[in-house]
Amino acid sequence: MVFYHHGAAIQPFVTRQRNMFLAHVFILEEDGKPTSLGHLGQFANRDCAYEFAVRSAIAFVDGEPMPRAPFGQAETA
Repeated sequence: MVFYHHGAAIQPFVTRQRNMFLAHVFILEEDGKPTSLGHLGQFANRDCAYEFAVRSAIAFVDGEPMPRAPFGQAETA
């Protein structure tokens, strides 16, 4: 689903990886500049991941600090 916030088109989406859900978002800014915020965090269910992607996109468009995800992906060496 695409929605608009202050002239920017925002498309949050969720992918599943094993037993977790990953939040992502694409943003098309008012000036036409595309931005992907990449992998935003891991979540226990699809709804939480989607809502976090929406909050992250709104913070990005508004120039606010990005929210912190409750879980991160473990670093592998």
